[in-house]
Amino acid sequence: MSWLDEGALFSQIGAFLNEDIGRGDITTQSTVMRSQSAKGRFIAKEAMVVCGLEAAEAVFSTLDSQQQIEAFVADGDEVEAGKVIARTTGFADVLLAGERLALNLMQRLSGIATLTRRYVQAVEGTGAVVVDTRKTSPGLRMLEKYAVTTGGGRNHRFGLDDGVLIKDNHIALAGGVATAVGRARKAVGHLHKVEVEVSRERDLRDAVESGADILLIDNQTPEETRRLVEVARSLKSDILLESSGGITLENVRQYAEAGVDLISVGALTHSARAVDISFKIQSA
Repeated sequence: MSWLDEGALFSQIGAFLNEDIGRGDITTQSTVMRSQSAKGRFIAKEAMVVCGLEAAEAVFSTLDSQQQIEAFVADGDEVEAGKVIARTTGFADVLLAGERLALNLMQRLSGIATLTRRYVQAVEGTGAVVVDTRKTSPGLRMLEKYAVTTGGGRNHRFGLDDGVLIKDNHIALAGGVATAVGRARKAVGHLHKVEVEVSRERDLRDAVESGADILLIDNQTPEETRRLVEVARSLKSDILLESSGGITLENVRQYAEAGVDLISVGALTHSARAVDISFKIQSA
């Protein structure tokens, strides 16, 4: 997790804990002694790609600065059901207060990493790269995009300030592809590439002729994608090509074999199922 902003991570964890704990964990406060020690184990209940160990540790260390997690695997490792992923020992009230948030994060992030790994394996050998989108949970983008990289995928732009991607609504408001690309070229710095979403050959040609660096071929069949790839390469052999829209595990390889360089999959973050992980606590 070295590329993540540690300060931002702990700030988010603090907000998440405040949402969950509020004025205090009244159940634990009324049933468990403050000085009681306990130990907890994170156990995989199904096969998965593990992700979120440091986020889980941040939950407990925010509650108690001395709290640490002993991990038996690393983020990105594949484990089978029954594997003890990590364990921790500390005050029982700390483990109980942080249990749900730590599990929520690990289950969510491991689910994204697991699904991403399946997509990456599905296109193996084609040269195409699986990337994510901005279709992330509000407040969790940093962590969810980290989970994608943990699963073997790559990140698309992090936010609207991270790159130029001219989509259909921009084109409609600008009055056409050429106008939109021309305006973007004049407005942004020389280090910024310009990507344009296209869904028909005429727009593709206009985008290339106007100086687009990347084309996003959107919502096309694998067959039509292949045809548009051939047209684009004939106009500019080194143009970067991306495919998106309607991509599933069942058809992702067809899109990869159509010749695109990138395949963006919103499902990696907006539709990944949280995997099953348990946190078992007992007296130390």
